[in-house]
Amino acid sequence: MTHVERYTAFSDDPAGGNPAGVVRDAGGLDDGTMLKIAAEVGYSETAFVTRDLGDGRFRVRYFSPLAEIPFCGHATVATAVALGPGDYIFTTNAGDVPVTVGDDGRATLTSVAPTIDELPAGTLAALLTALRWEADDLDPALPPQVAYAGAYHPIIAARSRERLSRLDYRFDALKELMEARGWTTVQLVYRDGPDSFDVRDPFPVGGVVEDPATGAAAAALGGYLRALRLVPVDATLHLRQGDDLGRPSRLTVSLVPGEPGVRVSGAAVPLS
Repeated sequence: MTHVERYTAFSDDPAGGNPAGVVRDAGGLDDGTMLKIAAEVGYSETAFVTRDLGDGRFRVRYFSPLAEIPFCGHATVATAVALGPGDYIFTTNAGDVPVTVGDDGRATLTSVAPTIDELPAGTLAALLTALRWEADDLDPALPPQVAYAGAYHPIIAARSRERLSRLDYRFDALKELMEARGWTTVQLVYRDGPDSFDVRDPFPVGGVVEDPATGAAAAALGGYLRALRLVPVDATLHLRQGDDLGRPSRLTVSLVPGEPGVRVSGAAVPLS
């Protein structure tokens, strides 16, 4: 029988963070079985370690209840903490992701090199319609873009925290648009200081209304801010997520000069 461990990531409190399933012995499981297990677990993602490659390298795959995801930050943090303190490299569908776990149960992943791209006007209009947002709701200082750091996420910035707090999107319409564009979540952000952000992530393509903490989108946001020179080259950013869901999550994003990837750090603790 397959053993599923349950952790919550980006919190040191079991009542916060984003729960993830972790299967460390998934070598004998096929795709359909992994998808079935992820659906039964019911979290936004479950990570499956399908092969131990030696020297701290592991092949890892991620499944939501509805589909495989190329890369998942919170399940990466959960899996690394489950493995224990040390340095690891996770070989994912998006590429190799180094992860370091300290004795304090806090993990730091380094994403693949991020990219950003324009969000065409027609696509942006369709996205705003699905979100039930208006153009006037957008923060002009943070232009809409599609960012990638292992998975694709449109980044849409709200002009006010009040706008961010009202999440009432058209589930089927947003899911259809995201599937057509290959997006994993939509990263909705509100900047309330030079290095401080509130974020929310609709995730209908995974069968989840909203993700309480999204490490892959956090990495994409770091790449976006760096590429547009909206933060210093050596910035450390603090993201609050999950508060609106009653599952507070805290993510730290670090940009290191000369390092192509983006570092995302957070705690993880086991769930009963």
